[in-house]
Amino acid sequence: MEIMKLIPTGKDYLWGGTRLRDEYDKKIDLTPLAETWECSVHPDGPSCVANGTYKEKTLEEVLKIHPEYIGTKVKNGKLPVLVKFIDAKKDLSVQVHPDDVYAQEHESDNGKTEMWYVINADEGAHLIYGFQHKVTEEILRKAVETGTLDKHLQKVEVHKGDTYFVPAGTVHGIGKGILVAEIQESSNVTYRVYDYDRVDRNGKKRELHFDKAVQVMDMNIAPDVSQKPRIVKYYSGCSRELLCRCKYFETERIQVTKGFTFSVMDTSFQVLMCLNGYGEVQTMDAEQKPMCFRKGETLFLPAGLGRCFIVGETELLKIRC
Repeated sequence: MEIMKLIPTGKDYLWGGTRLRDEYDKKIDLTPLAETWECSVHPDGPSCVANGTYKEKTLEEVLKIHPEYIGTKVKNGKLPVLVKFIDAKKDLSVQVHPDDVYAQEHESDNGKTEMWYVINADEGAHLIYGFQHKVTEEILRKAVETGTLDKHLQKVEVHKGDTYFVPAGTVHGIGKGILVAEIQESSNVTYRVYDYDRVDRNGKKRELHFDKAVQVMDMNIAPDVSQKPRIVKYYSGCSRELLCRCKYFETERIQVTKGFTFSVMDTSFQVLMCLNGYGEVQTMDAEQKPMCFRKGETLFLPAGLGRCFIVGETELLKIRC
């Protein structure tokens, strides 16, 4: 059983920038480089293995050979999460994602509940999260047609270290100048409500999906998105902080100054996403060499790997189901 370093798939969406290549050393020849799908078995952007027995295989291929690597908590044998870096040089579209029931019936895909951890944000950067007041389909249709949707949307100023949980059905949009780590259901279903009348490299406006969007969105007053105090647990050489726990995934922020010990049980895989610094993961298996990692790299730890120890100076997101 081996720790796998992952090679992501890149996406060149028109709103992206160059930070993932410039600051995170992503060797992906795309401009812009809007997203990297770090840990993914989705057919629209699979990640591959960079090392060991399964080098150059996709993660999906490995998990078909070893479904036990996902863990006993997952009943359908499919990796339930997709983990990304997102660089928004420009505003993303105003959009919404369906829940599982709607997506499986209409798109043959999962729904998309997600969370964002803000790695960095320009001063004054904001995101869209829900509506300022209750709206109707008629109000929204007119607003999209007249370019006045903005007055109905709740805008939230964001800062480095903020966390946002975005349940399926929440109208949202990441604003320009924000770099985030996104943890989501394994899905690629997005319904665009409004795209600022932009055109792609071929001079065509991107497709909107208003009719589907209004079937799945929550049109009630905006939810509270104020940053609640989070509990940070301090240990000798590290700290850990629970960012989000939902039915699909659990995400912790781990700050390592010397060392961090944890266990990967047979109930769930774990994903380590390095936001800053460097380190290595050691296991109890004497035959397995320590796995080194650095800023921008993502590791997949198979369920049942056992006791692990991280040494180094690093900031990580640790994800499991």
